[in-house]
Amino acid sequence: MRRIPPRGRSKAEILRDLEQFRAHDVDWRSGRTWAYVYDPGPEAEEVIKEAYMMYLSENGLDPTAFPSALQLERELVAMAASHLRGDENVVGNFTSGGTESILLAVKTARDWARAERPHIREPEIVLPVTAHAAFQKAAHYFCLKPVLVPVDPRTFKADPERMAAAVTPNTVLIVGSAVSYAHGVVDPIVELGKIAQERGVLLHVDACMGGFLLPYFRRLGAPVPDFEFHVPGVTSISMDFHKYAFAAKGASVILYRNAELRQYQIFTCATWTGYTMINPTVQSTKSAGPMAAAWAVLNFFGDEGYLELARKVLEATRYIAQEIERIPGLRLLGQPEMNLIAFTSDEVNVFQIVDEMKARGWYVQPQLGFGGSKENIHLSINPANVRWADALLADLRASVEAARQGSAEDLGALREWLAGVDWEHLTPEALRNLLSMAGVGSGLPQRMAAISTLLNQLPPAAAEKLLTAYFNDLYRPAGDPSRG
Repeated sequence: MRRIPPRGRSKAEILRDLEQFRAHDVDWRSGRTWAYVYDPGPEAEEVIKEAYMMYLSENGLDPTAFPSALQLERELVAMAASHLRGDENVVGNFTSGGTESILLAVKTARDWARAERPHIREPEIVLPVTAHAAFQKAAHYFCLKPVLVPVDPRTFKADPERMAAAVTPNTVLIVGSAVSYAHGVVDPIVELGKIAQERGVLLHVDACMGGFLLPYFRRLGAPVPDFEFHVPGVTSISMDFHKYAFAAKGASVILYRNAELRQYQIFTCATWTGYTMINPTVQSTKSAGPMAAAWAVLNFFGDEGYLELARKVLEATRYIAQEIERIPGLRLLGQPEMNLIAFTSDEVNVFQIVDEMKARGWYVQPQLGFGGSKENIHLSINPANVRWADALLADLRASVEAARQGSAEDLGALREWLAGVDWEHLTPEALRNLLSMAGVGSGLPQRMAAISTLLNQLPPAAAEKLLTAYFNDLYRPAGDPSRG
Protein backbone atom coordinates (compact mmCIF):
# COMPACT_ATOMS: atom_id res chain seq x y z
CA MET A 1 0.00 0.00 0.00
CA ARG A 2 1.25 3.48 -0.83
CA ARG A 3 2.81 5.29 2.16
CA ILE A 4 3.70 8.89 2.90
CA PRO A 5 7.22 9.34 1.44
CA PRO A 6 9.93 9.26 4.11
CA ARG A 7 11.49 12.50 2.81
CA GLY A 8 10.00 15.50 1.09
CA ARG A 9 10.19 15.62 -2.70
CA SER A 10 11.01 18.50 -5.01
CA LYS A 11 8.36 20.68 -6.62
CA ALA A 12 9.48 19.46 -10.07
CA GLU A 13 9.04 15.80 -9.11
CA ILE A 14 5.62 16.44 -7.59
CA LEU A 15 4.31 18.35 -10.60
CA ARG A 16 5.76 15.74 -12.98
CA ASP A 17 3.85 12.97 -11.24
CA LEU A 18 0.64 14.99 -11.17
CA GLU A 19 0.97 15.57 -14.90
CA GLN A 20 1.50 11.84 -15.48
CA PHE A 21 -1.61 10.99 -13.44
CA ARG A 22 -3.83 12.74 -15.97
CA ALA A 23 -2.22 11.19 -19.05
CA HIS A 24 -5.38 9.20 -19.79
CA ASP A 25 -7.93 11.88 -18.84
CA VAL A 26 -10.15 13.28 -21.56
CA ASP A 27 -8.56 16.23 -23.36
CA TRP A 28 -11.32 18.68 -22.51
CA ARG A 29 -9.50 21.74 -23.83
CA SER A 30 -9.58 20.27 -27.33
CA GLY A 31 -13.34 20.82 -27.60
CA ARG A 32 -13.89 17.14 -28.41
CA THR A 33 -15.41 16.28 -25.01
CA TRP A 34 -19.22 16.56 -24.99
CA ALA A 35 -19.95 15.94 -21.30
CA TYR A 36 -18.83 16.83 -17.78
CA VAL A 37 -16.70 19.90 -18.60
CA TYR A 38 -17.82 23.47 -19.30
CA ASP A 39 -14.97 25.30 -21.01
CA PRO A 40 -15.05 29.12 -20.87
CA GLY A 41 -11.93 29.61 -23.01
CA PRO A 42 -8.35 30.46 -21.99
CA GLU A 43 -8.87 34.13 -21.04
CA ALA A 44 -11.76 33.38 -18.69
CA GLU A 45 -9.93 30.33 -17.33
CA GLU A 46 -7.00 32.52 -16.33
CA VAL A 47 -9.26 34.95 -14.46
CA ILE A 48 -11.10 32.09 -12.76
CA LYS A 49 -7.90 30.41 -11.56
CA GLU A 50 -6.39 33.63 -10.23
CA ALA A 51 -9.57 34.48 -8.32
CA TYR A 52 -9.80 30.92 -6.98
CA MET A 53 -6.22 30.96 -5.72
CA MET A 54 -6.66 34.40 -4.11
CA TYR A 55 -9.33 32.92 -1.85
CA LEU A 56 -8.10 29.32 -1.66
CA SER A 57 -7.30 29.46 2.06
CA GLU A 58 -10.12 31.72 3.20
CA ASN A 59 -12.65 29.63 5.12
CA GLY A 60 -16.35 30.08 4.46
CA LEU A 61 -17.19 28.44 7.78
CA ASP A 62 -17.32 31.63 9.86
CA PRO A 63 -18.38 34.97 8.33
CA THR A 64 -17.15 36.83 11.41
CA ALA A 65 -13.61 35.70 10.61
CA PHE A 66 -13.90 36.03 6.82
CA PRO A 67 -16.53 38.68 5.97
CA SER A 68 -15.19 38.65 2.41
CA ALA A 69 -16.69 35.18 1.94
CA LEU A 70 -20.04 36.45 3.19
CA GLN A 71 -19.88 39.39 0.77
CA LEU A 72 -19.12 37.09 -2.16
CA GLU A 73 -21.97 34.74 -1.23
CA ARG A 74 -24.50 37.53 -0.82
CA GLU A 75 -23.61 39.03 -4.19
CA LEU A 76 -23.75 35.65 -5.94
CA VAL A 77 -27.15 34.85 -4.42
CA ALA A 78 -28.47 38.30 -5.41
CA MET A 79 -27.34 37.81 -9.03
CA ALA A 80 -28.87 34.33 -9.13
CA ALA A 81 -32.18 35.50 -7.64
CA SER A 82 -32.44 38.40 -10.09
CA HIS A 83 -31.58 36.10 -13.01
CA LEU A 84 -34.41 33.75 -11.97
CA ARG A 85 -37.01 36.54 -11.56
CA GLY A 86 -36.94 36.51 -7.80
CA ASP A 87 -38.15 39.46 -5.73
CA GLU A 88 -36.55 41.08 -2.70
CA ASN A 89 -37.79 38.25 -0.47
CA VAL A 90 -35.82 35.49 -2.21
CA VAL A 91 -32.88 34.17 -0.19
CA GLY A 92 -30.32 31.45 -0.72
CA ASN A 93 -26.87 30.04 -0.22
CA PHE A 94 -23.84 29.08 -2.25
CA THR A 95 -23.17 25.32 -2.39
CA SER A 96 -20.56 22.93 -3.76
CA GLY A 97 -22.73 21.76 -6.64
CA GLY A 98 -26.13 20.62 -7.80
CA THR A 99 -26.18 17.56 -5.57
CA GLU A 100 -25.62 19.60 -2.42
CA SER A 101 -28.27 22.11 -3.52
CA ILE A 102 -30.73 19.25 -4.05
CA LEU A 103 -29.83 17.63 -0.74
CA LEU A 104 -30.60 20.91 0.99
CA ALA A 105 -33.92 21.37 -0.82
CA VAL A 106 -35.05 17.90 0.27
CA LYS A 107 -33.76 18.36 3.83
CA THR A 108 -35.62 21.68 4.02
CA ALA A 109 -38.85 20.06 2.83
CA ARG A 110 -38.51 17.32 5.43
CA ASP A 111 -37.87 19.72 8.29
CA TRP A 112 -40.62 22.08 7.10
CA ALA A 113 -43.04 19.16 7.25
CA ARG A 114 -41.85 18.21 10.73
CA ALA A 115 -42.79 21.72 11.89
CA GLU A 116 -45.88 22.36 9.79
CA ARG A 117 -47.23 18.81 9.28
CA PRO A 118 -46.11 16.88 12.39
CA HIS A 119 -48.69 14.16 11.70
CA ILE A 120 -46.65 13.01 8.68
CA ARG A 121 -44.53 10.08 9.84
CA GLU A 122 -43.35 8.80 6.45
CA PRO A 123 -42.73 11.86 4.24
CA GLU A 124 -42.73 11.41 0.47
CA ILE A 125 -41.32 13.34 -2.48
CA VAL A 126 -42.99 12.99 -5.88
CA LEU A 127 -40.49 12.77 -8.74
CA PRO A 128 -40.81 12.37 -12.50
CA VAL A 129 -38.59 9.44 -13.51
CA THR A 130 -36.50 12.04 -15.37
CA ALA A 131 -35.67 13.95 -12.15
CA HIS A 132 -31.98 13.87 -11.31
CA ALA A 133 -30.82 10.85 -9.32
CA ALA A 134 -29.60 13.24 -6.61
CA PHE A 135 -33.21 13.49 -5.39
CA GLN A 136 -33.28 9.75 -4.75
CA LYS A 137 -29.88 10.09 -3.07
CA ALA A 138 -31.32 12.84 -0.84
CA ALA A 139 -34.36 10.70 -0.04
CA HIS A 140 -32.01 7.86 0.90
CA TYR A 141 -29.90 10.11 3.13
CA PHE A 142 -32.81 11.88 4.84
CA CYS A 143 -35.26 8.98 5.13
CA LEU A 144 -37.99 10.10 2.73
CA LYS A 145 -39.85 7.89 0.30
CA PRO A 146 -39.26 8.74 -3.38
CA VAL A 147 -42.38 8.25 -5.50
CA LEU A 148 -41.36 7.87 -9.16
CA VAL A 149 -43.90 8.98 -11.75
CA PRO A 150 -43.85 8.08 -15.49
CA VAL A 151 -43.41 10.96 -17.92
CA ASP A 152 -44.93 11.65 -21.33
CA PRO A 153 -43.39 8.95 -23.58
CA ARG A 154 -43.06 11.35 -26.53
CA THR A 155 -41.87 14.61 -24.95
CA PHE A 156 -40.26 13.07 -21.83
CA LYS A 157 -41.78 15.89 -19.77
CA ALA A 158 -43.50 15.41 -16.44
CA ASP A 159 -47.18 14.52 -16.79
CA PRO A 160 -49.21 16.87 -14.53
CA GLU A 161 -52.14 14.47 -14.20
CA ARG A 162 -49.92 11.61 -13.12
CA MET A 163 -47.96 13.88 -10.81
CA ALA A 164 -51.17 15.08 -9.16
CA ALA A 165 -52.41 11.51 -8.78
CA ALA A 166 -49.15 10.55 -7.04
CA VAL A 167 -49.57 13.21 -4.33
CA THR A 168 -50.79 11.71 -1.05
CA PRO A 169 -51.35 13.08 2.47
CA ASN A 170 -47.69 12.14 3.13
CA THR A 171 -46.28 14.23 0.26
CA VAL A 172 -44.07 17.11 1.36
CA LEU A 173 -42.36 18.01 -1.93
CA ILE A 174 -42.90 17.68 -5.66
CA VAL A 175 -40.11 18.24 -8.19
CA GLY A 176 -39.83 19.53 -11.73
CA SER A 177 -36.77 20.06 -13.91
CA ALA A 178 -35.64 22.95 -16.07
CA VAL A 179 -34.13 21.19 -17.85
CA SER A 180 -34.06 17.46 -17.18
CA TYR A 181 -30.53 16.25 -17.79
CA ALA A 182 -31.30 13.17 -19.86
CA HIS A 183 -33.38 14.83 -22.58
CA GLY A 184 -32.87 18.57 -22.20
CA VAL A 185 -36.55 19.46 -21.81
CA VAL A 186 -38.41 21.71 -19.38
CA ASP A 187 -41.14 20.17 -17.25
CA PRO A 188 -44.52 21.98 -17.11
CA ILE A 189 -43.62 24.03 -14.06
CA VAL A 190 -46.71 26.27 -14.24
CA GLU A 191 -48.99 23.22 -13.99
CA LEU A 192 -46.85 21.68 -11.24
CA GLY A 193 -47.06 24.97 -9.35
CA LYS A 194 -50.86 24.79 -9.42
CA ILE A 195 -50.73 21.25 -8.02
CA ALA A 196 -48.39 22.37 -5.25
CA GLN A 197 -50.67 25.23 -4.28
CA GLU A 198 -53.82 23.11 -4.38
CA ARG A 199 -52.26 20.34 -2.28
CA GLY A 200 -50.36 22.63 0.07
CA VAL A 201 -46.93 21.12 -0.63
CA LEU A 202 -43.58 22.57 -1.66
CA LEU A 203 -42.35 22.64 -5.26
CA HIS A 204 -38.66 22.53 -6.06
CA VAL A 205 -37.44 23.36 -9.56
CA ASP A 206 -34.18 21.64 -10.40
CA ALA A 207 -32.60 24.25 -12.68
CA CYS A 208 -29.05 23.12 -11.93
CA MET A 209 -28.48 22.42 -15.60
CA GLY A 210 -30.72 24.97 -17.29
CA GLY A 211 -31.32 27.81 -14.87
CA PHE A 212 -28.46 29.99 -16.03
CA LEU A 213 -28.70 29.44 -19.79
CA LEU A 214 -32.47 29.19 -20.39
CA PRO A 215 -33.21 32.89 -19.70
CA TYR A 216 -30.64 33.79 -22.37
CA PHE A 217 -32.21 31.35 -24.83
CA ARG A 218 -35.58 33.00 -24.17
CA ARG A 219 -34.11 36.44 -24.90
CA LEU A 220 -32.79 35.03 -28.18
CA GLY A 221 -36.31 34.03 -29.22
CA ALA A 222 -36.38 30.38 -28.15
CA PRO A 223 -39.79 29.27 -26.79
CA VAL A 224 -38.61 28.64 -23.21
CA PRO A 225 -41.47 27.80 -20.82
CA ASP A 226 -41.77 29.71 -17.54
CA PHE A 227 -40.02 28.02 -14.62
CA GLU A 228 -38.69 30.80 -12.39
CA PHE A 229 -39.88 32.40 -9.14
CA HIS A 230 -42.62 34.41 -10.82
CA VAL A 231 -44.47 31.10 -11.30
CA PRO A 232 -46.96 30.71 -8.41
CA GLY A 233 -46.26 27.64 -6.31
CA VAL A 234 -42.50 27.49 -6.90
CA THR A 235 -40.89 27.51 -3.46
CA SER A 236 -37.24 26.75 -4.24
CA ILE A 237 -34.87 26.58 -7.20
CA SER A 238 -31.36 25.17 -7.57
CA MET A 239 -28.98 26.53 -10.22
CA ASP A 240 -25.35 25.69 -10.94
CA PHE A 241 -22.79 28.34 -11.77
CA HIS A 242 -20.19 25.74 -12.75
CA LYS A 243 -22.18 24.67 -15.78
CA TYR A 244 -23.18 27.43 -18.19
CA ALA A 245 -21.90 30.34 -16.15
CA PHE A 246 -18.56 28.49 -16.60
CA ALA A 247 -17.43 28.92 -12.99
CA ALA A 248 -14.87 26.59 -11.45
CA LYS A 249 -16.27 23.47 -9.80
CA GLY A 250 -18.00 23.31 -7.41
CA ALA A 251 -20.33 26.26 -7.62
CA SER A 252 -24.11 26.17 -7.24
CA VAL A 253 -26.87 28.02 -5.42
CA ILE A 254 -30.02 26.94 -3.63
CA LEU A 255 -32.69 29.66 -3.54
CA TYR A 256 -35.93 29.89 -1.54
CA ARG A 257 -38.96 32.11 -2.01
CA ASN A 258 -38.46 33.56 1.47
CA ALA A 259 -36.39 33.33 4.63
CA GLU A 260 -39.22 31.67 6.56
CA LEU A 261 -38.74 28.57 4.41
CA ARG A 262 -34.93 28.76 4.27
CA GLN A 263 -34.71 28.56 8.08
CA TYR A 264 -35.41 24.81 7.83
CA GLN A 265 -32.22 24.38 5.81
CA ILE A 266 -29.91 25.71 8.53
CA PHE A 267 -28.26 23.37 11.04
CA THR A 268 -27.32 24.87 14.41
CA CYS A 269 -25.75 23.03 17.36
CA ALA A 270 -25.11 24.47 20.81
CA THR A 271 -24.77 21.15 22.64
CA TRP A 272 -21.03 20.59 22.36
CA THR A 273 -17.88 22.12 23.87
CA GLY A 274 -16.36 23.63 20.74
CA TYR A 275 -16.92 26.73 18.64
CA THR A 276 -20.45 27.87 17.83
CA MET A 277 -21.75 25.59 15.06
CA ILE A 278 -24.08 27.22 12.53
CA ASN A 279 -24.12 25.64 9.07
CA PRO A 280 -26.44 27.04 6.40
CA THR A 281 -25.27 24.29 4.01
CA VAL A 282 -24.07 20.69 4.25
CA GLN A 283 -20.43 21.67 4.32
CA SER A 284 -18.90 23.27 7.38
CA THR A 285 -15.30 24.23 6.62
CA LYS A 286 -15.06 25.17 2.94
CA SER A 287 -12.69 27.13 0.76
CA ALA A 288 -13.94 30.51 -0.44
CA GLY A 289 -12.07 29.85 -3.69
CA PRO A 290 -15.10 28.56 -5.64
CA MET A 291 -17.15 31.59 -4.57
CA ALA A 292 -14.44 34.00 -5.65
CA ALA A 293 -14.03 32.18 -8.97
CA ALA A 294 -17.79 32.26 -9.63
CA TRP A 295 -17.98 35.95 -8.78
CA ALA A 296 -15.00 36.65 -11.05
CA VAL A 297 -16.36 34.84 -14.10
CA LEU A 298 -19.79 36.47 -13.81
CA ASN A 299 -18.10 39.85 -13.80
CA PHE A 300 -15.68 38.84 -16.57
CA PHE A 301 -18.34 37.90 -19.12
CA GLY A 302 -21.17 40.13 -17.96
CA ASP A 303 -24.71 39.88 -19.27
CA GLU A 304 -23.82 40.79 -22.86
CA GLY A 305 -20.98 38.28 -22.97
CA TYR A 306 -23.19 35.46 -21.75
CA LEU A 307 -25.87 36.38 -24.26
CA GLU A 308 -23.39 36.08 -27.11
CA LEU A 309 -22.12 32.71 -25.85
CA ALA A 310 -25.73 31.54 -25.62
CA ARG A 311 -26.34 32.62 -29.21
CA LYS A 312 -23.47 30.47 -30.50
CA VAL A 313 -24.54 27.48 -28.43
CA LEU A 314 -28.22 27.77 -29.44
CA GLU A 315 -27.35 27.89 -33.15
CA ALA A 316 -25.01 24.91 -32.84
CA THR A 317 -27.59 22.90 -30.89
CA ARG A 318 -30.28 23.43 -33.51
CA TYR A 319 -27.87 22.51 -36.30
CA ILE A 320 -26.53 19.34 -34.62
CA ALA A 321 -30.01 18.13 -33.66
CA GLN A 322 -31.23 18.66 -37.23
CA GLU A 323 -28.27 16.79 -38.72
CA ILE A 324 -28.54 13.86 -36.29
CA GLU A 325 -32.12 13.34 -37.48
CA ARG A 326 -30.75 13.00 -41.03
CA ILE A 327 -28.32 10.19 -40.17
CA PRO A 328 -29.90 6.85 -41.17
CA GLY A 329 -30.68 4.75 -38.12
CA LEU A 330 -30.65 7.58 -35.56
CA ARG A 331 -33.51 9.52 -33.97
CA LEU A 332 -33.85 12.12 -31.24
CA LEU A 333 -35.46 11.39 -27.90
CA GLY A 334 -37.62 14.44 -27.27
CA GLN A 335 -37.04 17.88 -28.76
CA PRO A 336 -34.21 19.62 -26.87
CA GLU A 337 -35.15 22.96 -25.32
CA MET A 338 -31.60 23.70 -24.30
CA ASN A 339 -28.18 22.55 -25.46
CA LEU A 340 -28.55 18.93 -24.34
CA ILE A 341 -29.34 16.33 -27.01
CA ALA A 342 -30.29 12.69 -26.52
CA PHE A 343 -30.51 10.36 -29.51
CA THR A 344 -30.93 6.64 -29.99
CA SER A 345 -31.18 3.94 -32.62
CA ASP A 346 -33.61 1.14 -33.34
CA GLU A 347 -31.13 -0.49 -35.71
CA VAL A 348 -27.68 -0.27 -34.10
CA ASN A 349 -26.28 -0.84 -30.60
CA VAL A 350 -25.74 2.73 -29.39
CA PHE A 351 -23.09 1.58 -26.93
CA GLN A 352 -20.99 0.35 -29.83
CA ILE A 353 -21.42 3.77 -31.44
CA VAL A 354 -20.01 5.34 -28.26
CA ASP A 355 -16.95 3.07 -28.43
CA GLU A 356 -16.46 3.89 -32.11
CA MET A 357 -16.63 7.61 -31.35
CA LYS A 358 -14.07 7.19 -28.58
CA ALA A 359 -11.74 5.43 -31.01
CA ARG A 360 -12.05 8.49 -33.24
CA GLY A 361 -11.08 10.86 -30.43
CA TRP A 362 -14.50 11.96 -29.12
CA TYR A 363 -16.05 11.64 -25.69
CA VAL A 364 -19.84 11.26 -25.83
CA GLN A 365 -21.94 9.99 -22.95
CA PRO A 366 -23.97 6.74 -22.94
CA GLN A 367 -27.27 6.63 -21.04
CA LEU A 368 -29.06 3.41 -20.08
CA GLY A 369 -32.71 2.85 -20.88
CA PHE A 370 -35.28 3.34 -18.12
CA GLY A 371 -38.83 4.52 -17.58
CA GLY A 372 -39.78 4.62 -21.26
CA SER A 373 -36.53 6.25 -22.34
CA LYS A 374 -34.60 3.93 -24.64
CA GLU A 375 -30.84 3.59 -24.22
CA ASN A 376 -29.21 6.57 -25.92
CA ILE A 377 -26.24 8.86 -26.48
CA HIS A 378 -26.12 12.23 -24.75
CA LEU A 379 -24.39 15.40 -25.90
CA SER A 380 -23.80 18.55 -23.83
CA ILE A 381 -22.90 21.32 -26.27
CA ASN A 382 -20.50 24.00 -25.05
CA PRO A 383 -18.91 27.01 -26.76
CA ALA A 384 -15.66 25.05 -27.15
CA ASN A 385 -17.55 22.32 -29.05
CA VAL A 386 -19.15 24.61 -31.63
CA ARG A 387 -16.21 24.64 -34.06
CA TRP A 388 -16.22 20.84 -34.10
CA ALA A 389 -19.87 20.37 -35.08
CA ASP A 390 -19.29 19.19 -38.66
CA ALA A 391 -16.35 16.97 -37.68
CA LEU A 392 -18.41 15.38 -34.91
CA LEU A 393 -21.28 14.68 -37.29
CA ALA A 394 -18.97 13.18 -39.92
CA ASP A 395 -17.43 10.80 -37.40
CA LEU A 396 -20.85 10.03 -35.97
CA ARG A 397 -22.03 8.89 -39.41
CA ALA A 398 -18.93 6.73 -39.75
CA SER A 399 -19.36 5.31 -36.25
CA VAL A 400 -22.96 4.35 -36.92
CA GLU A 401 -21.91 2.45 -40.01
CA ALA A 402 -19.00 0.78 -38.19
CA ALA A 403 -21.34 -0.31 -35.42
CA ARG A 404 -23.84 -1.53 -37.99
CA GLN A 405 -21.21 -3.61 -39.78
CA GLY A 406 -19.65 -4.95 -36.60
CA SER A 407 -20.97 -8.04 -34.92
CA ALA A 408 -23.48 -7.52 -32.14
CA GLU A 409 -22.17 -7.98 -28.63
CA ASP A 410 -22.12 -11.72 -28.01
CA LEU A 411 -23.89 -11.98 -24.69
CA GLY A 412 -25.70 -15.23 -25.36
CA ALA A 413 -23.93 -17.21 -22.65
CA LEU A 414 -24.25 -14.30 -20.29
CA ARG A 415 -28.01 -14.08 -20.87
CA GLU A 416 -28.37 -17.77 -20.02
CA TRP A 417 -26.39 -17.28 -16.84
CA LEU A 418 -28.44 -14.22 -15.88
CA ALA A 419 -31.69 -16.14 -16.19
CA GLY A 420 -30.75 -18.29 -13.21
CA VAL A 421 -29.30 -15.58 -10.98
CA ASP A 422 -30.77 -15.01 -7.53
CA TRP A 423 -30.14 -11.28 -7.30
CA GLU A 424 -31.24 -11.09 -3.68
CA HIS A 425 -28.46 -13.41 -2.53
CA LEU A 426 -25.72 -12.78 -5.06
CA THR A 427 -22.25 -13.40 -3.61
CA PRO A 428 -19.23 -11.15 -4.27
CA GLU A 429 -17.59 -14.01 -6.16
CA ALA A 430 -20.60 -14.36 -8.43
CA LEU A 431 -20.55 -10.63 -9.11
CA ARG A 432 -16.87 -10.82 -10.07
CA ASN A 433 -17.64 -13.70 -12.43
CA LEU A 434 -20.43 -11.67 -14.01
CA LEU A 435 -18.13 -8.73 -14.61
CA SER A 436 -15.50 -11.03 -16.05
CA MET A 437 -18.04 -12.56 -18.45
CA ALA A 438 -18.86 -9.04 -19.63
CA GLY A 439 -15.18 -8.43 -20.35
CA VAL A 440 -14.53 -6.20 -17.34
CA GLY A 441 -11.63 -6.99 -15.06
CA SER A 442 -10.02 -4.74 -12.50
CA GLY A 443 -9.44 -1.12 -13.43
CA LEU A 444 -11.12 0.91 -16.16
CA PRO A 445 -11.97 -0.89 -19.44
CA GLN A 446 -11.13 0.82 -22.71
CA ARG A 447 -14.29 -0.31 -24.49
CA MET A 448 -17.56 -0.14 -22.61
CA ALA A 449 -20.14 -1.53 -25.06
CA ALA A 450 -20.29 -4.98 -23.47
CA ILE A 451 -20.75 -3.79 -19.89
CA SER A 452 -23.19 -1.04 -20.94
CA THR A 453 -25.24 -3.55 -22.92
CA LEU A 454 -25.25 -5.87 -19.93
CA LEU A 455 -26.33 -3.13 -17.51
CA ASN A 456 -29.06 -2.07 -19.91
CA GLN A 457 -30.52 -5.59 -19.88
CA LEU A 458 -30.53 -6.01 -16.12
CA PRO A 459 -33.32 -5.01 -13.77
CA PRO A 460 -32.37 -1.67 -12.15
CA ALA A 461 -31.85 -3.25 -8.72
CA ALA A 462 -29.48 -5.82 -10.22
CA ALA A 463 -27.58 -3.14 -12.17
CA GLU A 464 -27.19 -1.11 -8.98
CA LYS A 465 -25.83 -4.14 -7.13
CA LEU A 466 -23.37 -4.89 -9.93
CA LEU A 467 -22.16 -1.29 -10.13
CA THR A 468 -21.78 -1.07 -6.36
CA ALA A 469 -19.60 -4.19 -6.37
CA TYR A 470 -17.50 -2.89 -9.26
CA PHE A 471 -16.89 0.53 -7.72
CA ASN A 472 -16.28 -1.00 -4.31
CA ASP A 473 -13.41 -2.88 -5.93
CA LEU A 474 -12.26 0.02 -8.13
CA TYR A 475 -11.68 2.42 -5.25
CA ARG A 476 -9.07 0.37 -3.44
CA PRO A 477 -5.99 2.04 -1.92
CA ALA A 478 -3.14 2.49 -4.39
CA GLY A 479 -0.26 0.04 -4.31
CA ASP A 480 3.28 1.04 -3.36
CA PRO A 481 5.16 1.96 -6.57
CA SER A 482 8.49 1.06 -4.94
CA ARG A 483 7.30 -2.56 -4.89
CA GLY A 484 6.33 -2.66 -8.54
